Amino acid sequence: MKVLVVGSGGREHALVKKLKESPQIDALYALPGNGGIARDAITVPGDAKDIPGVVAFARSEKIDYVVVAPDDPLVLGMVDALEEAGIPAFGPHKNAAILEGSKVFSKEFMKRHGIPTAAYEIFSDEGSALRYLETAPIPTVVKADGLALGKGAIVAMTREEAKAAVISMMRDRVFGASGDRIVIEEFMEGPEVTVLSFTDGETVIPMVSSMDHKRARDGDEGLNTGGMGTVAPNPYYTSSVAEECMKTIFLPTVKAMREEGRPFRGCLYFGLMLTKDGPKVVEYNCRFGDPEAQVVLPLLGSDLFTVMRACTEGKLAETEVRFSDGCAACVIMASDGYPVAYEKGFPISIPADGWDRVCVAGAKEKDGTLVTSGGRVLGVIGKAPTLREALDEAYGLAGRIKFENAYYRRDIGARALRAKEG
Repeated sequence: MKVLVVGSGGREHALVKKLKESPQIDALYALPGNGGIARDAITVPGDAKDIPGVVAFARSEKIDYVVVAPDDPLVLGMVDALEEAGIPAFGPHKNAAILEGSKVFSKEFMKRHGIPTAAYEIFSDEGSALRYLETAPIPTVVKADGLALGKGAIVAMTREEAKAAVISMMRDRVFGASGDRIVIEEFMEGPEVTVLSFTDGETVIPMVSSMDHKRARDGDEGLNTGGMGTVAPNPYYTSSVAEECMKTIFLPTVKAMREEGRPFRGCLYFGLMLTKDGPKVVEYNCRFGDPEAQVVLPLLGSDLFTVMRACTEGKLAETEVRFSDGCAACVIMASDGYPVAYEKGFPISIPADGWDRVCVAGAKEKDGTLVTSGGRVLGVIGKAPTLREALDEAYGLAGRIKFENAYYRRDIGARALRAKEG
């Protein structure tokens, strides 16, 4: 079969690497892909948000199945358009992808169905939001309603920070139309956990849990980023917590979406906070997380393509989804200065024996050489029986990868190790 993966980041490279293992796939394409993905798939020029362009390519190349990986094309309705053209695709329809596409929708959805989440207020004008913040509990979290490259949520530790966040979103429009409406919500405390899940709209099968590291600098200091590293499984996500999440969050979410005429098929991302009052939803995403996918997918023992097709065809209940008992770690190598300002265009040197453990994100091929082209350049993966061994493997390889201006956190997994080892 001919399969197309839409997208160009480290998540897409992780998906391509896993799909390559499937004996059912004869040809694997990525649109637009990147310089690293080109080693594992046929890259196709184009824009991941260009729905007519993707549909036209899939038709012309007689693609049998499309994996739509990023949030933007899902929220814009790419899966709907592909299916209308007779091409099956992995990912939710537009009316289900709204779970990520609108924070306002997702908060009101959870309220309607009694799914535990932070208390919140919604605002569509700056003045009302600023007046509310005069007396609102602090710290608080200010979120843009729409998509904002994963950076639309600001944790404000002071009243001044909260007001500045409102002004930046609603007056300065740093996230464009995504900030036309905002959510101001209760600041929750506790360990954060990400649980990606496969679902066909009825059955939901959680994947291995993971722990992300959002801050740019060691010790969880610095600005929020798209993620500087991940580990899996998350030691805070015990079997009893998993059971409670299934009962109070996962199944109710999928059931309620179905009842509202928005059956969710694809990968549903649950961002959770384990509070003193139990697990609560921080956010939903309508796709694989990045870099979470880079540690979860290497632990998948089943054929990913088979599982994806089962989600699309409503056959997940009769499909084996198996994960290994080991651990995985991902260290993101970034351009120093990310997420603000950074230089690019530097050649990247990756040892020949390290390519199978690297997911390339912000890099392109120039005159036959891979060069940096983004903030998060690549993810370095370690997989081993224990978390400590997986981290040693990832850091060992990261130390052998060279490019000018390279930066990575040195404490990925430290918090997880402390939780695991006491």
